[in-house]
Amino acid sequence: MLKIAMIGAGSIGFTRRLIMDLMAVPEFRDTEFRLMDIDKENLDMVTTLSRHMLDINGLKAVTLVPTLDQREAIKDADYVICLARVGGLEAYRHDIEIPLKYGVEQCVGDTLGPGGIFFALRTIPVLLDIARDMRELAPDALLLNYSNPMAMNTWAVRRAGGVRVVGLCHGVQHGHEQIAEALGLPQEELDQVCAGINHQTWFVKLTHKGQDMLPRLLEAFENHPTLPQTEPCRIDVLRRFGYYSTESNGHLSEYLPWYRKKSADMDKWINDKEWIGGVTAGYLEHCRTRLEDYKAMYPKWLNGELESIPLGQRSEEHGSYIIEALETGRVYRGNFNIENKGLITNLPDHSTIEIPCYVDRNGIAPTWIGDLPLACAATCRASISVQEMAVEAALTGNRELVKQAVLHDPLTAAICSTEQVWSMVDEMLDALAPWLPQFNGENRTWADLPQPQTLNKSFV
Repeated sequence: MLKIAMIGAGSIGFTRRLIMDLMAVPEFRDTEFRLMDIDKENLDMVTTLSRHMLDINGLKAVTLVPTLDQREAIKDADYVICLARVGGLEAYRHDIEIPLKYGVEQCVGDTLGPGGIFFALRTIPVLLDIARDMRELAPDALLLNYSNPMAMNTWAVRRAGGVRVVGLCHGVQHGHEQIAEALGLPQEELDQVCAGINHQTWFVKLTHKGQDMLPRLLEAFENHPTLPQTEPCRIDVLRRFGYYSTESNGHLSEYLPWYRKKSADMDKWINDKEWIGGVTAGYLEHCRTRLEDYKAMYPKWLNGELESIPLGQRSEEHGSYIIEALETGRVYRGNFNIENKGLITNLPDHSTIEIPCYVDRNGIAPTWIGDLPLACAATCRASISVQEMAVEAALTGNRELVKQAVLHDPLTAAICSTEQVWSMVDEMLDALAPWLPQFNGENRTWADLPQPQTLNKSFV
């Protein structure tokens, strides 16, 4: 029987999705899920909904253990899945609204930019507390991290967590699906190699039955009936770089210095029909709306008015496939966030990269990529420099390094003066102090720890 701890399980949609993904594997239908969250209301809702979902699918052998105690959830776990959004919407509002006062317009703000940096500063301490509990209570467990900002979070855990960790995102799967749509080909027939860093991963190889499809890609996107309207920024990057990026129009636009400036043509690159198209503060408003939607849908799921996730319906999220491969030996290939150890040769070693990996009973084995195309590598390196400073600041409590990280952020640098950056960061440090134990007087810091050397769960 597997024991899986889900930290931040109050994520009502995602928690239930991952549970049912795992239930698609017959060998896992007696799993014990420890659902942990600090929000009792959300935890009660997700536990009740999950029990209802399991019951109507006839999954009586599955155990759900809700708890507000992280250590109780982690004790003797085989896998720990982190879904936490530290600070919730209260903190997230500051990530978006304070930079906006200084002209920095973020659509999502969870990966780079002032929002992404401060999201890392408050999430890394929580992840390192999870790692501490794992070292003591579940030393052989593998941490599967879904919490953003992915690159910075997993980098910090590798440095100071002392546990095995892999970071998971669905951008590559969604980008692959979109490219197949543009080319008018079945996705399963379109082979790809995608590599880079999280949310800036590039389709560097694309073939259909052995034929190179990269030369056809720009024309396919430009001639598609809807994609030029929904993905103008991504298509322009494809036009300039020659390679397509995994992330949504809104996400990609905020990692670059060219598209979100206050200028006459900014609207040219932003699809304002939906938040994911790049609307400023779009994801913040989406999250606020979704929270109210979940509360409204809760009784409808329980009374059968809304259908629960059926047994056998499995998403493209990597988590269940990784666990299945490690436990059963069935081989799985996916793009994961791991440490660069000479795998992408023109990106810095020790940074977090997102590349194809293979998983079986022996562990997780990354593939070698070599050099990224130069423009793709240059864009990634700019972000990696910001990530490196932010991780160091998160671990050491160095306030000046936080400011230097924000100063070097590509979007911020395109808009703000040095004085504005210093003022903005001071304001964010004050507003977000309750979630920043490195900076709010608690003086918490973390030393580097050696990474585990045993290979029974992971090579990475």
